[in-house]
Amino acid sequence: MNYWLVVGALENWKEAFEKGNIWGIKERQRHRWGALQEGDVVLFYVMRPVAGIIGFGKVKTKFRQTQPLWSKELDENEVIWPLRFEFNVEHCLPPDKWEIDKLTFELLRFKAGLSFRQVEASLAQEIISKFKDRHTVGLEEPASHKEIKQKLIEIGKLQNYIADEEYPFDLGRLDVVWRRVERSVPTYVFEVNVKGDLYHDLSKLKHAFDLWNSHIFMVASDTDEAKIRHLLSGTFHEIEKHLKFIDLEKVKELYIHKKHLIDLEKELGI
Repeated sequence: MNYWLVVGALENWKEAFEKGNIWGIKERQRHRWGALQEGDVVLFYVMRPVAGIIGFGKVKTKFRQTQPLWSKELDENEVIWPLRFEFNVEHCLPPDKWEIDKLTFELLRFKAGLSFRQVEASLAQEIISKFKDRHTVGLEEPASHKEIKQKLIEIGKLQNYIADEEYPFDLGRLDVVWRRVERSVPTYVFEVNVKGDLYHDLSKLKHAFDLWNSHIFMVASDTDEAKIRHLLSGTFHEIEKHLKFIDLEKVKELYIHKKHLIDLEKELGI
């Protein structure tokens, strides 16, 4: 596995996410593009005013394109970045957090002509660890809670969503959200409850629904379903018809089936 620093302007990154997580480079960097492999890790670096790394992902596939895709190409009716690759987003900050929470490393300062280059594995892994650490600092969650969240993250990615855990909003953090594109609000919102505060989790889900009209899900033990239904018939009656209950074990089952299907498709080359 190789690690790559991918540098681009703020608007270019936003458009890349909107276009389905696709990046392109110019013909003069063909030798680097040729070395890029499926499964390689790419670090997302946004130039000024952000000037830092906002997330990372893995290369899904690469291809050459002869048709304009991005706004500048469409405006000029010319293919400027023909060497392209599609990537899965493993982690990415929300756009309104790019300038505040981006990561900066002196060794990765942008240099002209080096908008796409390999980086040392140890440095890339340090960056990835720092992003992951932000989610775990101050959190002492049960292993089962962590496991279910991770399964939901993986399911979201398998379905080509941008999946985030501990997503910040004005009532704290949401356990897991799925977004269609980087600039969009959460389309799906999940709260995972393992011996936690059902009332507080439902409050967050209601607020997410009020803010974004998201699809909202409470993931909990089947023994808690009656309590949740009781709260939905009273205090949270406004979201009773919108909230879906998912048993914890069903998440594990869904992950197994989804993963098996994806692996089978890869095996068959579909």
